[in-house]
Amino acid sequence: MAKQSNYITTEGAKKLRDELTWLWREERPRVTQGVSDAAAEGDRSENAEYIYGKKRLREIDRRIRFLTQRLDHLTVVDAPPPANGKIFFGAWIRLETEEGDEVVYRVVGPDETDASNGFISIDSPMGKALLGRHEGDEVHVRRPAGEAVFTVLEVAYQPLSV
Repeated sequence: MAKQSNYITTEGAKKLRDELTWLWREERPRVTQGVSDAAAEGDRSENAEYIYGKKRLREIDRRIRFLTQRLDHLTVVDAPPPANGKIFFGAWIRLETEEGDEVVYRVVGPDETDASNGFISIDSPMGKALLGRHEGDEVHVRRPAGEAVFTVLEVAYQPLSV
């Protein structure tokens, strides 16, 4: 498996910290109480609530360990780079496709990737192809469906309207 970048935006880091806090302070105590209540009912070998609760606790603990370790290794990028109009981590980019449609993407870390919102990983083929480009540049991206060509229309370090 390819090594992931350790960069994350301020918003992405907050989202991961919020998830960790929620798991630790709300979800885990709720599930622990459910397991305790189910255990008090007697025979644990045929108690579905007990078995499911223990499984859910293992999943929560695994996620807590992952988030704790991941947050320790991440570098929060909280300031835009000095070069204006050039694509770096955290940039919002308006592109024109070969068909003439406009799309907006943001280059983010692998922990924040969300294609439905246009957040693409800096480690993805698209993210790698965009890094260092300027407004007006033509970008060639190799995809499973074949090569695609995009034109960079706008680069900003605050959200662009879709």
